[in-house]
Amino acid sequence: MDKSPPKMRTAVCADERLQNLKNTFETKYGESPLFFAYAPGRVNLIGEHIDYCGYSVLPMAIEQNVLAAVSVNNSGMIMLSNTNPQYKDFSVSCSEGIVIDRENPMWHYYFLCGVKGIQEKFGITQLVGMSCVIDGTIPPSSGLSSSSALVCCAGLVTMEANQKSLSKTELAEICAKCERYIGTEGGGMDQSISFLAERGTAKLIEFQPLRATDVKLPDGAVFVISNCCVEMNKAATSDYNIRVVECRIATKMLARARRLDQSKLLRLADVQTELKASLKQMLTLVDEVLHPEPYSRDEICRELEITPEQFSTELLSPNTQHVTHFKLHQRAWHVYGEAERVLQFKSVCESQPAESIRLLGDLMIHSHASCQNLYECSCPELDRLVDFCLKAGAVGSRLTGAGWGGCAVSMVPSEKVESFLQAVRKAYYLPRGLAMDKQNLFVSKPGGGAAILLEE
Repeated sequence: MDKSPPKMRTAVCADERLQNLKNTFETKYGESPLFFAYAPGRVNLIGEHIDYCGYSVLPMAIEQNVLAAVSVNNSGMIMLSNTNPQYKDFSVSCSEGIVIDRENPMWHYYFLCGVKGIQEKFGITQLVGMSCVIDGTIPPSSGLSSSSALVCCAGLVTMEANQKSLSKTELAEICAKCERYIGTEGGGMDQSISFLAERGTAKLIEFQPLRATDVKLPDGAVFVISNCCVEMNKAATSDYNIRVVECRIATKMLARARRLDQSKLLRLADVQTELKASLKQMLTLVDEVLHPEPYSRDEICRELEITPEQFSTELLSPNTQHVTHFKLHQRAWHVYGEAERVLQFKSVCESQPAESIRLLGDLMIHSHASCQNLYECSCPELDRLVDFCLKAGAVGSRLTGAGWGGCAVSMVPSEKVESFLQAVRKAYYLPRGLAMDKQNLFVSKPGGGAAILLEE
């Protein structure tokens, strides 16, 4: 049964981070928090940029999270503060409509996405006043889903403060939808794993309907996350949404070539479903229908028999109106190939052959090559970091998250972990004078999902 996120009693004084957050809250607001809530970040092991195309992904939650201390107030205001001084305080009236400025994606707007999602779900005209202090341990703009964890934490906080109840799946779907208020056309992986994660297991996340299946990772290897220290804010740039648009256009082109009703098909997975084809057959279709050279707007309009105005309003998003050329063959080839790799990864984990670690590593290596060359969502620093990780003893390494910066995830045999960490520090971090803190290079185990904490 799909339950609500757990409520757990905890001894705040026994947890240094909780106690520090409680102290900060009391100093700020002059009272103790009513409850705490947290939502974890995630590392996607394989399946990049395919959730918004309708395909399954394979992430796990990490121990780093967004943690909130919360009380209900009578001021008619939502008051937000952050333990990180670079994120300024913000307050908004509960009686005014919540406005999210997608042209200026400040930290508090992500929180307000979660608030707005819950408000709209229940049709709440007057939200209760809330006083909140936020503390995050997920490196920002690193590809580990810090922004989605903030949205999920805000949704959970708003639900609890307003005495509503939702299942984990309902919360995940609401938070995936409401994060689009900030302008990012994501597919739902980040919010789903943040709520549906369970300690000790990765998850295959499938969409429509949303469901999560345990994937037991093989013994004998661990996953190490390394940050290339180039930040990429999805909502502040158009790269991410350009890829979403290119996949949308490729969907229409493939549908038209096979005389399907393109008006009803929005995602590459929809075309496969309509044709009842295998992923390998879809790759063949991509080669037959789409040319590798970039498509101009005029060519797409001619092929789809639409006007330039229809092209702009029906296919482009607000921050992709400036784009003139689109790489459809490369993007579609990546999506169908990556979707196949996800299924192969899950199959290896289930059957556990003797060479499973090597097989999974190979799939990760192929995934990165596809992200680098076909989807073009890597960057030189990430590519160098992945190369260093492989030379340092990883059996597989790839970018994780949106890309264009952020983190790599590497699969490392357990007996090589210490020598791997030392070699990567020496090869990548020390020559660049980068801080060697735990946020930049760390071993990760599958963590649990979002929860509410009550002080004992």
